Amino acid sequence: MLVTVMQVLDVTVTNVALPHIQGALSAAVDEVSWVLTSYLAANAIILPATGWLAGALGRKRLFLACTVLFTLASMLCGLAPNIETLLVARMLQGLGGGPLMPLSQAIMWEIFPLRQRGTAMAAWGVGIMMAPIFGPMLG
Repeated sequence: MLVTVMQVLDVTVTNVALPHIQGALSAAVDEVSWVLTSYLAANAIILPATGWLAGALGRKRLFLACTVLFTLASMLCGLAPNIETLLVARMLQGLGGGPLMPLSQAIMWEIFPLRQRGTAMAAWGVGIMMAPIFGPMLG
């Protein structure tokens, strides 16, 4: 469930990179603040619909679609020539990243036998807890 770690890592990397993003895209302070806000707003919008979408499309199919969307949007963020493109890419990234955490937990619950679930969830949790630690260093 590496993509879930990447989703958490993304938020902390972006926090550190904001001044560089602002300079590289010649953006105003209020414009660059939307880099975080657009991601979190899209994430918050899609999160409540995750259960319904997983029921309609299937957990694994939705997880794969979200992984692809998150990855492509991340690449688009890196290639964004201006702040507007970056904001659209960040919204897409938030839409793709939002369902990843609940889906990864549900999939792990489904694929691991009862005696291994605790170990699997603990290993996953360590990755989730380490991402905010490494994010600022990588940003």
